[in-house]
Amino acid sequence: MMANCPPADRQPLAAGQKVCVMTGGATPQPPVLEKMEEMGFKVVHVYGLTETYGPATVCEWKPEWDELSVDQQAKMMGRQGIRHIGMEAVDVKDPETMKSVPADGKTMGEVMFRGNTVMNGYFKDFKATEEVFAGGWMRTGDLGVRHADGYIQVKDRLKDIIISGLENISTIEVESVVYSHPAVLEAAVVGRPDEYWGETPCAFVKLKDGASADAEEIIGFCRARLPDFMVPKSVVFGELPKTSTGKMQKFVLRERAKAMGSLFMNGGGKMLEI
Repeated sequence: MMANCPPADRQPLAAGQKVCVMTGGATPQPPVLEKMEEMGFKVVHVYGLTETYGPATVCEWKPEWDELSVDQQAKMMGRQGIRHIGMEAVDVKDPETMKSVPADGKTMGEVMFRGNTVMNGYFKDFKATEEVFAGGWMRTGDLGVRHADGYIQVKDRLKDIIISGLENISTIEVESVVYSHPAVLEAAVVGRPDEYWGETPCAFVKLKDGASADAEEIIGFCRARLPDFMVPKSVVFGELPKTSTGKMQKFVLRERAKAMGSLFMNGGGKMLEI
């Protein structure tokens, strides 16, 4: 909301002033972080869950990142970072073997926590408690990678990952590119059934007031910036469902995409707009 506030409604900060703000919840998109920095806000990115008593990691800023381009700085800031001082341990593990994934920034595993601020369990739900602590770590349900510098980066929710053919597609990565289109205000990507590929990315998009773009333009924009298998094959325009706290309701969008039917059966590539 702040990044896309009309210039006429903005109150500029005093020259040289910086306001430090903390963001958590949904992964901040680099284009939004970049705009906030330009407006004079220093954004601190934290990550956690209700089950970890709130923030459990922080993307601690490194001085050497000051030399990077604004775009690269925003990408670094988008990482979930390293463990908070109150958290004993954070790791990215193979959920089956419980072995730590290599710190190569590519191999995905499940983000897991251990520490004094991690919950004891779910109230009167012993089965769910047993499942979430299987292997001795609290499983977040978030898929992520660990970079060579030890910083973790969440790629997607386990339930949100799109499996297209033999490829795993991070909806967060696709959303980041869609968000960077100058006409896009909000975006969410989910899997849409496809008789041939199993699933293909479907982008739900809300445009900025007064802006215009069609499906072909959004798809072409993504194709220039993503591998072909990650490019949305269909685009739906309109309001996006959210909770009262502003969190995107992806389960609603998944149901909408499911109701749209197989893209392959509907012409193998027809762009949808509403």
